[in-house]
Parts: sequence; C-alpha cells; structure tokens
Amino acid sequence: MAPIERSLLDEVVSLVRDAGELTLRWFRAQTLEIERKHDGTPVTAADKAAERFLREQINARWPEDTVVGEEEDDHEGTSGRTWIIDPIDGTKAFTHGVPLYSNLLALQDDEGDAIGVINLPALGETVYAGRGLGCWDNGERARVSERTELAGAYLSSSGFGRWDEDALLAVKRAGMVLRTWGDGYGFALAATGRVEAMVDPRAALWDVAPMPLIMAEAGGRFTAVDGRDGADHGSGLATNGALHDQLRALLDLG
Repeated sequence: MAPIERSLLDEVVSLVRDAGELTLRWFRAQTLEIERKHDGTPVTAADKAAERFLREQINARWPEDTVVGEEEDDHEGTSGRTWIIDPIDGTKAFTHGVPLYSNLLALQDDEGDAIGVINLPALGETVYAGRGLGCWDNGERARVSERTELAGAYLSSSGFGRWDEDALLAVKRAGMVLRTWGDGYGFALAATGRVEAMVDPRAALWDVAPMPLIMAEAGGRFTAVDGRDGADHGSGLATNGALHDQLRALLDLG
C-alpha cells in the first residue's frame, strides 16, 4: 500500500488540535450543560461544536469525501475516502473535569486506513499516524512496549463494569496490572509503550476508528476483542503485538 503524503497528515493533525482547543472553552466550565441522547449517553455543546468545526473544515478542503461522525448525520461523498469523527471520546470524563478525554479523527481511502489521530487537548498531547509514515507523539516517534510476559504488564480499560467476570478474573490471575486510563487515552498509552494493552469491550466505530493504523504504525496490533481485524466490530483490543494472542486467550469473549 502506498504511503500517504506527510503534508496531508500534518494538515489533519493541525485541524484536530484546533478542534481540541475549541473544546477547552467548555472544559471545567461552571456553565456547562449536559444533555442526554436517546441511548442515555451524555453530549455537550463542546461535542457538537468540535464535530461541526471538523465537518466544516473537511467539507471546505475535501468536499467530495464522505464524513461519518457521532453527533450528526452521515455526509455521503463520491471520492471513495471517508472521514470518521469522534469530537469528544470520553464525554463522561470531560463532564467530570477529568483531563483524559480526546478528539479522534480517522481517514480511510480505497487502500484502507490512511490517517489516525488521538488528540488530548487538556494534556497538550497528540498521538497520530499516517500510513507508511510511522506513529508519532508530539513530533517524537512512538513505539509500543517490548514486554513479552503478561505478568507485570499494564492493561487499561474504559471501565470494568462491562467485562465478562471470568475474563476479568483470568486477566487478574495472570498478574496483569489493571488500570482504568480509558477511552482514547488508553489507546494512546498503548501506542506509546506506557501500557501494554488497552481493552474496550464495547465500542462504536468512531470510538476506535483511528486505532488500527496507529497501533500498526507503532509496531503493535489492534483487533476487536473477538480477534477480528478492523474497527467496526463493536469492541477494541490494542496491544504491543507480543502479548496479543496471550491476552485474547484470557479474554475469550468471542
């Protein structure tokens, strides 16, 4: 597969950072209002504003591209390229004043995953990848951990309430260190080698769309929890690669 142009990756990263700066206007604001969507999940003016900003910028630059996002209806394009937006991944963290929320953006083209961005505006950190260009963390090359044993390896998750209890017990007995540095932040930690694994047992496409490319370019691996490749199977498992099959065997949620 052909690498993407570095100039396109840089342009996209800049756009996502601008969207993140926009969300900071509402972060920890006393006047923040929280709405509930039809599925009971929270949404704020920050979510809506960040997605609107990204959609407007994408439409102005690449008007023939398809755009899929969490807060607005899909825009069908004709170019064969698709942008996938999660304006705030970790809205619950955002509404509780926890700085681990992220802005996510992915680009897919006729060759597959092309760009993935995890922006952490409250932390001033961006983890991003372009096909054939590697994975980067604020301009520094990012690589996954080299650990090869489960015992002592760090595993992050958005929370353990949705886990199968037998799987959770198996992971604990294997000696893994369990933490809830979740959502996009957990995947950023996995891509940069600060944890060995990130598990999200339930995830929409926009929650994990950037992760297959980011993990691959960082030297790791991303699948659904049941082992299927891709971001559209309802869950996400990111590892350093060396531990992937071992952890999959413990999870056994397929």
